[in-house]
Parts: sequence; C-alpha cells; structure tokens
Amino acid sequence: MSNAMPITDLLERNSKLYGDEVALVEINPEVQEVQRVTWKEYELIQPVNPMPYRREITWSVFDEKANRVANLLMSRGIRKGQKVAILLMNCLEWLPIYFGILKAGAIAVPLNFRYTAEEIEYCVKLADADVLFFGPAFIGRVESIVGSIGRDRLLFFVGETLSPTFAEDYHLAAANCSSVAPKVLIEDDDEAAIYYSSGTTGFPKAILLKHQALSQSAHLEAVHHRTTHEDVFLCIPPLYHTGAKMHWFGSLYTGSKAVLLKGNTPKAVFDAVSQEKCTIVWLLVPWAQDILAALDRGELKMEDYQLSQWRLMHIGAQPVPPSLIRHWLSYFPNHLYDTNYGLSESTGPGCVHLGLENVHKVGAIGVPGFGWKVKIVDENDQIVKQGDVGELCVQGPGVMVCYYHNPEATAEVLKDGWLHTGDMARQDEDGFIFLVDRKKDVVISGGENIYPVQIEDFLAACPKVHDVAVIGLPDRRLGEIAAAIIQVKEGMTCTEEEINDFCLGLPRYKRPRKIIFAHVPRNATGKIEKPKLREQYCGVRLVEAQNRA
Repeated sequence: MSNAMPITDLLERNSKLYGDEVALVEINPEVQEVQRVTWKEYELIQPVNPMPYRREITWSVFDEKANRVANLLMSRGIRKGQKVAILLMNCLEWLPIYFGILKAGAIAVPLNFRYTAEEIEYCVKLADADVLFFGPAFIGRVESIVGSIGRDRLLFFVGETLSPTFAEDYHLAAANCSSVAPKVLIEDDDEAAIYYSSGTTGFPKAILLKHQALSQSAHLEAVHHRTTHEDVFLCIPPLYHTGAKMHWFGSLYTGSKAVLLKGNTPKAVFDAVSQEKCTIVWLLVPWAQDILAALDRGELKMEDYQLSQWRLMHIGAQPVPPSLIRHWLSYFPNHLYDTNYGLSESTGPGCVHLGLENVHKVGAIGVPGFGWKVKIVDENDQIVKQGDVGELCVQGPGVMVCYYHNPEATAEVLKDGWLHTGDMARQDEDGFIFLVDRKKDVVISGGENIYPVQIEDFLAACPKVHDVAVIGLPDRRLGEIAAAIIQVKEGMTCTEEEINDFCLGLPRYKRPRKIIFAHVPRNATGKIEKPKLREQYCGVRLVEAQNRA
C-alpha cells in the first residue's frame, strides 16, 4: 500500500473496506454505566453492570462524524488553511473532530490538557486559531479567557452536560450537518497540523507539519511494528501529543481496532488488554515501572487475565533503563519489544527505533527509522568519529515545515534539510545509536562532561529504586556536581549510604555527589521534568551541596 496520500484518504478507505468493524473503543475505569430507577417518590441511580464505562464506534460512523465536523466548520466560514484548536481529554470524539478539521482543509491544532488558561490563550493566538473545541474539564479555564479569545473565534463545547453560555454545543451543531464528505481538494504538500513543543524552557513553540508528514508516520508505524488488520492497539497517553497520535496511525493505516483507555493503573491496563484482546500496548516508563512493581508485590496476578494475545510492548518519549526491559521480559519472555525515538518536530516517534528483532541491543534507541537518515555532529556541524558523542540530527519525510511565526528558532534547528534534535548521542560499531542526554542537561563537573541518562540507567537497576533523575547543582569549586533524586519503591526504605555503595560500580567522576530522596516528577508523556527539579533544588539545596563538596 502506498503512503502517497493525504491522511484523510486512509479514513475514507477504512470506511469503505471495514465500515461495520469497530474502529475505536473508549474505556473509563473510573466511571460505571448507570441507570435511573424511580421508586415511589425517590429517584435512585444504580449501576447497570460492574464494568467500566465503555463506548465504541465503527469505521463508517467515525468517517461520518468527521464529515459532519468538516461540514460544520465550512458552514461557519472556515476555509482551507485556517486553524482549528482542540482542547480535550482522550475521548471518542477526539479523533473524529481531528479528522473533520483536516477534511475541511483546515489545520488542526491540538492543545495540551495540562495548559493553564494563560498558556491556552497564548497557544490559540500563536497558531492564529479561528475555532476552539473544548471539553468539560476546561470550562473554567476557557471562561477565564473568553473575553480575550472569544470575540473573534468560534467556541464549541464537547460534552454530555449542558453547554456553557459562552460556547455552542458541538453535538447539536454537528448533528444538523451533512455526513457526506465535503468536496475539498487536499494534497500531500498541504499544511495539516500544528503541534506544540513540550515547553520545558518557557512557552511552547508551534510546530507546523504537512499532510505528507502525517501519512509517512502512519506507514512507518505499520512497518516498524508489523501491524496488521487483526491487531488491537491500546492507547493510553494523551492524543494531543504526536507520540500517541502517530502510534495510533498504525491502526489507521491497517484499519484495525484501537482502545482509548482513560486511566493508567496496572489493573486498568491489564483489564483493558484482557477484555479487549489487545495485542499492542505502548507504555511510558513510569507505567511499566508501576506494572512491574504491582507484579513483584503480588497485587497483580497474570493468571487472572487473558494476556496470551499480547504480542508487543513498546516504550517511547524518554530514555528507557535496560534493567526495566530485562525485568519486563522476566514476566513476559515471549513479548516483542521496541523503543521509539522522535520529536514533535519529526512528526513524533520513529525517526530512530530499536527494531523488534534487536532486543539484544536494549539501551540503544536504535537505527534510522523507515525512510529516515541520521548523523551525529560536533559543534562545527562536522560528523564525529564513530563512538564519539555529538548532537543527533535526523532527515526524513516527517521533518517539520518550521516553527510557526518563529523564523529565528527555526533557523537554529533546521539546517540544509537536517533537524538538529538537541540530543547528545553516540553510535556503536554495529550502527546502533545510544542517547546520551539532552544537550542542555549535560552536567559539566570539574571540566568533565557527565551525562545524567547514563547515571539514571545505572541507578535504575538498584533493587530499591523505583525512579531516578539526575541533575546538576551549582558548585563553587567544580562548577556543577551531579545530584540524584531517588524515588524509592513503595514499601521499601533506602539510605544514602546504600545508594553510594551501589554507585561504586560507576567511575568516580560519574558518581552523584548529592543524594535526594523525593518524588520524581514526569509530564504527561513520561519525560522527567528536569527544569522543575532544577528550580526546586538549585536554590533550596545549594548551600548543602556546596558544603558537601
């Protein structure tokens, strides 16, 4: 199957080929289906059954809903190239709205559900969005900025409750629109979406992508994970992020079922895999850690679930400790495993990937992905010797057009068709790439470069460590020292002496000079929030760190 088509063509094809088959399932373990029962003068609410709240739609309904969204937008004057923002938690409406925007020829602008009102306003304005679809969780935030963003924009409320007065009810508005695809010419080279960077250094940057970038990511996902029409993909991370969306694109490419799980507890994951017969699950590091911890404690028993069809577990969005995968394979020895590396600037995961046949190289992020090239360069943009550390650069069909409205930032990362990732990496003798660290996270201590990921991977193998982050703390003598923030496994105790003894296996200059026992914060996509840790500890712990040095 060729990937030379707009991403919307895949949905229309699936509607024709697999119209009556289930495309999407939404499961919310925290909500049970209820019914109202009148008894005398009292109205009682009781569960219909003990199962979690579940909804599903077929491929034909999916396509029809997307068509209604497209026709709704066009009836309100939205034309090709205009921007439409989405601010929703994962739900069954999310993807039909996204594809409806694309079918109208408009540009979809997914927003992080963790954004504050100020960030929502900033991102809507930066993208020049003319429309905002938002859900119940965001009524307060949107209401607080409606005076600023609502004057010249259409606001649609997506929810089962009564729409707020400042917005229009999406369900009512879309129901009155045609379910026939609008006649809008969409080509590979058309602009399709604006995604936002994680914003760890301030307000996020707007990343502009074309239809061909989205289409290539769907083809890439199906190739990398050998996705077939019979697979069932469990999607847990937020759909606003390129990681979740582009992994789901493998289901779109093959016309296979996907499950949107609203919850990430070990039990919720196992329940969904078992009940929906999921075959592919994408996890973030903390969720995999939680599952293993629950299995270790005996709280989760594999024999209680139907897991034999589960063939692939893959992880992305952050470096993966090799010890975690070894631990995983001790429970799931028949699982295929992959890790995927990517950025929103490269249309999400897969510009580098480990490969299903390369579990012996766990620890590496892998080799160039399907249709991609890579190089590792020094500060003068010259390719480094094999084995040396440099900045990872990627080139391929998913590289962004630009940072929207930010030519200076674009020029810093796009050079001669190569995307400079800001990640430090090295390549071994077999051509596998190992991520060393973010360029900005490197700790320079006494003139030595210390790469926190290497220390984190080492400490993750400690039996008492649940999660770990390493940052640099200012030091008068050495410039910086490495500090390890350790989150101890539930039910265990650990001392600084134990960690220091464990670290004797590291070269002296890599051993953390400071041990802090605390929670390790991660964002919605599983990345350690190091700016938050530096803000927290660089001031509070500075005197103590200096005295220790």
